Amino acid sequence: MTATNEIAEKIAAENDLTKAQAKTIVDSVFKAIADAAVSGAETSLPGFGKFKVKDSPAREGRDPSTGATIAIAASRKLTFTPAKANEDGLNGGADRNDGAS
Repeated sequence: MTATNEIAEKIAAENDLTKAQAKTIVDSVFKAIADAAVSGAETSLPGFGKFKVKDSPAREGRDPSTGATIAIAASRKLTFTPAKANEDGLNGGADRNDGAS
């Protein structure tokens, strides 16, 4: 798993920034995505993917221990759909790094 600190370190190294500056940028990007989600807006990052809010309606479910019917409240979920380039890279398609490791 890659943590935000690792992402910030890589950005700092590649862009002549301090780790603190890069961490601030990474945190700002994630905060902007979260703020957009709270307001119900979609965030599209070309070449990476889309974050969007999905509304799940209220429904009935089952309590697995008793089998009793229970009410499951409506909720909102943040979903991510990868861009085609990312999906192809994950599934053995074109290499996104042009051969670099």
